[in-house]
Amino acid sequence: MAFELPALPYGTSALEPHISAKTLEYHYGRHHQGYVNKLNELIDGTVDASKSLEEIIKSSSGTLFNQAAQVWNHTFYWHCLAPNGGGEPTGPLADAINAKFGSFDTFKEAFNAHAAANVGSGWTWLIKTEDGGVDIVNTRNADTPIAHDQITLMTIDVWEHAYYIDYRNERLKYLNSVWNVLNWDFVAQNFAD
Repeated sequence: MAFELPALPYGTSALEPHISAKTLEYHYGRHHQGYVNKLNELIDGTVDASKSLEEIIKSSSGTLFNQAAQVWNHTFYWHCLAPNGGGEPTGPLADAINAKFGSFDTFKEAFNAHAAANVGSGWTWLIKTEDGGVDIVNTRNADTPIAHDQITLMTIDVWEHAYYIDYRNERLKYLNSVWNVLNWDFVAQNFAD
């Protein structure tokens, strides 16, 4: 079973001015597509060809893990963004954020601090904890919380290819801007599941 690049849930210019069409053309159209292509090369003719993406992530290491995890991470990331996103979460998700961080503004500061301090390439995640709360975790390179049986709620890609075209080396400027397109409906749905 070959994997395919999942369709973006919006057009390539839908997140402007926060994330440009040019960034999405490269990030989605080249980087994400490249991970899908390499994953398919690696699994062709192997027992992994019949596995789901999640099964490959949980049973592999090295290059195969990296390609599968990057396909999963990027697909998840695109859904964390929306053209009419931004604002603040409501309901049980907002309650969990306030219980952990005291306020949404404090949460944003903590998330940005984690993401800014995520040295090199990686991802910063909001996860659901075993007690039903929330927490922020960083992963390096292609690593993903689902490899560690953690429930993912939201992520921001902090690999340079996620922001370099629009923001050059100003990661914090990218982080501050991406809050304007966060898809809180998607995050709340993940929290409720």
